[in-house]
Amino acid sequence: MSDSLSTLDQNYPPNSHSTASFSGTVMAVQANFYQVRLHTGQDEILCTRRSRLKKIGQKVMVGDRVIVEISPHSDTDSSTGRGVIEAVLPRKNQLERPPVANADQILLLFALAEPHLDPWQLSRFLVKAESTSLDLCLCLNKTDLCTINEQQQWRSRLTQWGYQPVFISLATNQGLEELVGCLENKITIVAGPSGVGKSSLINRLIPTTLQRVGQVSGKLRRGTHTTRHVELFELPNSQGLLADSPGFNQPDMETDPTSIPFYFPEIRKLLAQGKCQFSDCLHRDEPNCIVRGDWERYEHYLKFSSEAIAHSSTLQQMPDSEETLKVKIKNQGKASYEPKLETKKYRRTSRRSKHQNLQGRYENQSLEDILAQE
Repeated sequence: MSDSLSTLDQNYPPNSHSTASFSGTVMAVQANFYQVRLHTGQDEILCTRRSRLKKIGQKVMVGDRVIVEISPHSDTDSSTGRGVIEAVLPRKNQLERPPVANADQILLLFALAEPHLDPWQLSRFLVKAESTSLDLCLCLNKTDLCTINEQQQWRSRLTQWGYQPVFISLATNQGLEELVGCLENKITIVAGPSGVGKSSLINRLIPTTLQRVGQVSGKLRRGTHTTRHVELFELPNSQGLLADSPGFNQPDMETDPTSIPFYFPEIRKLLAQGKCQFSDCLHRDEPNCIVRGDWERYEHYLKFSSEAIAHSSTLQQMPDSEETLKVKIKNQGKASYEPKLETKKYRRTSRRSKHQNLQGRYENQSLEDILAQE
């Protein structure tokens, strides 16, 4: 943290006659309100944002480091107050789904049973997590519902995929100490399908959160969605922050098809050992491709690659969106932007167009026909 921010933080809490600026981290966003954790301690404050930030299109996300101006609440004790977000500090990264800024890693949580661990679904989540460029921690829950032999088979299988999973059981506390070690001093996004224990894990690691926990659907053996919005929760002793994100069952493959290969550790390993004949090889039907072969997830790659190609083709066929702003040069050559009016809706018809329309209307009619219409 810079010296200027430290100086700002020393002014908190404000006295009853002044306002002060301080730095903090956005812990939760709901509607137009933001819960901000102060960098000076454990205090949190409810904030709004300056209308100026809205006008310039500055979005405030969970995980953002912000500068807040705080003033004492007129109806309560002078040590409490409401804040207004003045500025959002530069982000090191940001995700759109879930909307989180400045994250360090993704904790991808799956269950070995109830619901059954599906390799295709797991692979899809892994590829989507790899596309974020964040560190990835794979965790498999509910080891108490399967045998040691089944766990060893999955460990061996995932090692061939390029991952070293952490096996845990929230019912027996197995592996929780190892998992906590992976979360220390990081902002971690907890992701995975519904029903695998995301909210239960946060409740166990941070008992004060009181997250809602849903029952697994009896018919489909799937989980019921319980998380409604993104929020950061602090691990005990300030060891890190967890972001519980709304679950989604089928992550999309809306990405550049040429990027898909780099989201598979197996392909990265093969490409490190040699090169394909073509530099733009998609590892499908091209000759002399070193990636195409008999490895387990190659079928997964072909499917995800096809989805990405189809999405890219759809985007190319869509017309370019028309600019909604126009440039207007004012005094002293200063440029400003104004909304562009919709074509043929607000613009006045030119005289030339009117004359052409009149000429076309009457040129094939006699004088008697024209007079008869009046």
